[in-house]
Amino acid sequence: MKSLWNDQEAAKYRGELGLRVYTSRLLGQNPSLVLHGGGNTSVKIRQENLVGETEDILYVKGSGWDLATIEEAGFSGVKIPHLLKLAKLPSLSDSQMVNELKTQMIKSTAPSPSVETILHAILPHKYVDHTHADAVVTITNTAEGRKRIEELYGDKVVIIPYIMPGFDLARLCAQEWTIQAQEKTIGMVLMNHGIFSFGETAQDAYEKMIELVSQAEEYLQKNQAWNISYSSIIPPQKSLTHPIAKLRYEVSQAAGFPVILTFHRQEKYLRFVQREDIQTISQQGPATPDHVIRTKILPLLGQDVQGYVNAYETYFKTHITQAKDPKTMLDPAPRIILDPELGLGAIGRNAKDAAIVADIYEHTIEIIERSTFLGGYQALSAPDLFDVEYWELEQAKLAKGGKPSVFSGEIALVTGAASGIGKACVNALLQRGAAVVGLDINEAITDLYKRPDFYGIPCDITDETAIKNAIETTVQRFGGLDMVILNAGIFPAACPIETLSSEQWRRIMSINLDANLVLMREVHPFLKLAPKGGRIVVIGSKNVPAPGPGVAAYSASKAALNQLTRVAALEWGKDNIRLNSIHPNGVFDTGIWTEEVLEARAKHYGLTVQEYKTNNVLKVEVTSQDVAELAAFMCDSLFAKTTAAQIPLDGGNERVI
Repeated sequence: MKSLWNDQEAAKYRGELGLRVYTSRLLGQNPSLVLHGGGNTSVKIRQENLVGETEDILYVKGSGWDLATIEEAGFSGVKIPHLLKLAKLPSLSDSQMVNELKTQMIKSTAPSPSVETILHAILPHKYVDHTHADAVVTITNTAEGRKRIEELYGDKVVIIPYIMPGFDLARLCAQEWTIQAQEKTIGMVLMNHGIFSFGETAQDAYEKMIELVSQAEEYLQKNQAWNISYSSIIPPQKSLTHPIAKLRYEVSQAAGFPVILTFHRQEKYLRFVQREDIQTISQQGPATPDHVIRTKILPLLGQDVQGYVNAYETYFKTHITQAKDPKTMLDPAPRIILDPELGLGAIGRNAKDAAIVADIYEHTIEIIERSTFLGGYQALSAPDLFDVEYWELEQAKLAKGGKPSVFSGEIALVTGAASGIGKACVNALLQRGAAVVGLDINEAITDLYKRPDFYGIPCDITDETAIKNAIETTVQRFGGLDMVILNAGIFPAACPIETLSSEQWRRIMSINLDANLVLMREVHPFLKLAPKGGRIVVIGSKNVPAPGPGVAAYSASKAALNQLTRVAALEWGKDNIRLNSIHPNGVFDTGIWTEEVLEARAKHYGLTVQEYKTNNVLKVEVTSQDVAELAAFMCDSLFAKTTAAQIPLDGGNERVI
């Protein structure tokens, strides 16, 4: 492990808190040190308050902040004298501790201080760094973990046996510090948890962390416990979409809400799930106890979701009897699936959560395999893990709830998604919490958004094979399919029937009608497995109820698509799939309506551009966003009992009325 400290970069950060931000970010950049909000850092600063008094303040990482991106606002300032008094109490419940910490904050708008605030306060050093370094955890999570740590570090570190984070941990650390700390002590190892380093400067504390973790990595190398070979039997190539979608449906049913399920089939994951000892090696528990909040205590082996649910309920009933206070059982659905054919499955309430779970378990696999080289991986006991999973503070968060986004855990497919109405539909669905796959013939679709809940696929929807591949990619990436917005289409130049060529007719029909038939047919088996029922919204046209001269092929194609939708509504109602149509008109903020075209059309009717845009009964302009918002609402519960509806979105068109 290399130090990333750079004098020129460090000079950009002002003051003691600024340097605390800098080195915190250096730690957060390395996922082998901390993952997704893990770890915490602090600095002790003497400063003057508003009435001129000098105070000792501990600035500690606040709840909800990630070390990789933390700013000064992410640190909570807490008065040290009161923290030191709290540390001397014989006992302090978590809820009491949280309350006491909040009463001693110097800024009311700062985030809640870390649950390890008191621990940071009692350590006699200005800068304190805490990580969950993979290399250190690998060594502690073995049968002879403490002996190995002693052998590795000697008196460089104080060693703390595992205990729950919070007040009890702070008390134990204070006791052990007085017993174990030596002049050479530069850190502290918490068994099955992580490692601390200290220093009088930000650079010193950071580089001591790098030094300690590097020693652990070198120890693993010397003991032939570093290099992991990745070779596996790649299962025969066949479509995995149906078993994945079925699994996602069953997990969603067990959880009580839709989930995102992503499968990872790189060789290192397949090798792990195909190990002969997978039944033993994977059923020990997470690498650090805080991971249980994300991954649950154990992964599901294979595809028996109900068996996992039964086992989880038994686990809860077994350990609730030892709990100090009442607990509400969390949902019993797995968060990790290990299957020899499907690979590593990661589950979350949204795409971001699923990505975090996958990241955590990727590191867990490496820790398990390296610990095995040291004589065998050994996680914490089930009672200890239960205590963390059902921690008082986590239960409080559960009680507060927090309403999830309306489409959280659901997956949508949008065609013609790179611009206009399609892009607006993507935005509306993302804003409501859906994971979205966008299809478009424009290659720019791949760069439309860089975020875990969007994936763009260049696709010619007239190519049946391309459509099938796109749907398969959607299911493999997010686990299934719940909503489809059929938006892609072509609006040709006006052409009277007497000059309409057969070639032009077929081209318009292939895009506006035939492609949508293939899409509807291919998504049907996945929409049947949508946890909240499948939904299709068809972007039709005013020309369906009110065709105009010169657009025979366009009007006929949209009318045929509308009729196809009505028939599908009749056939698929039994599958809990609903289909509805929107008939927009005069949507001018799309690619086909350039300023030149608008000016020409307005002039043709003797109108200004603005008059042309609002040439309807209500004298309003209809935008792509208007269409997208209605499409999203038609996928929501407001339209849960509506199918085969046709809704105009035209400001009132005289021909339609």
